[in-house]
Amino acid sequence: MDYPNDQAPGAPVRSGIPEHGRVPKYYAVKARIDRLVGALGEGRAIPTERDLAERYEVARETVRQALRELVLEGKLRRQGRGTVVAGPKLAQPLSLASYTEGVRRQGRTPGRALVTLDRFPCPDVLAAETGLTRGEPVWHLERVLLADDERVGLESTYVAVARIPDLDTAFDPDSSFYAHLAEQGIAFGDADERIETVLATPREALLIGTPPALPMLLIHRVSRDTGGRPLERVRTLYRGDRFSFTTHLRG
Repeated sequence: MDYPNDQAPGAPVRSGIPEHGRVPKYYAVKARIDRLVGALGEGRAIPTERDLAERYEVARETVRQALRELVLEGKLRRQGRGTVVAGPKLAQPLSLASYTEGVRRQGRTPGRALVTLDRFPCPDVLAAETGLTRGEPVWHLERVLLADDERVGLESTYVAVARIPDLDTAFDPDSSFYAHLAEQGIAFGDADERIETVLATPREALLIGTPPALPMLLIHRVSRDTGGRPLERVRTLYRGDRFSFTTHLRG
């Protein structure tokens, strides 16, 4: 198989060209725009659809399809009526570290915007997942995740009121929930985590500020303290065009 000498490690083999060698026209245009994106740099506007269609001698719909894929992949982003080069994706570690720590390690400023903080009796499904008692009071904390004031995700946390009775008065919703737990003398022991790809609901897309068709990375986490007691149940949506996840494996 013919591998380009300049192929980046981890890139698709032969840049995604099928074995029969017939490349869809939009994909050829996408590859050329992708190279243009790399040369322009973050925040720079790309040429208009009309200009790109003239440059590559294709129909505007062909350019539009190429741009749609680059936007979904997080390489471009819409800004007003134009399209600009997006910054690198946020690499979030798969660990018990908080979102705050992960974003700060990449030189970005983390933040959160409170959507709701309420309490209700623990339903059967949540009790079965976490080991909490059915009917006991549970906090629901929902926040939009921010990175440099850009909305990048939506987080829902469920925790027993008995564990954090003053969450509604002593906790700053813009701060790290894990840091607050540490201040209360509560330490994480272990957690079960599951990741899947989903589409946001219309409400979620509105809160995050994305089109409903944008793929999302959904993480479910159930964690326990060092004594094995139920601690939290978290459901976090991350924008698929702005996040990747990392982990370190040992043999």
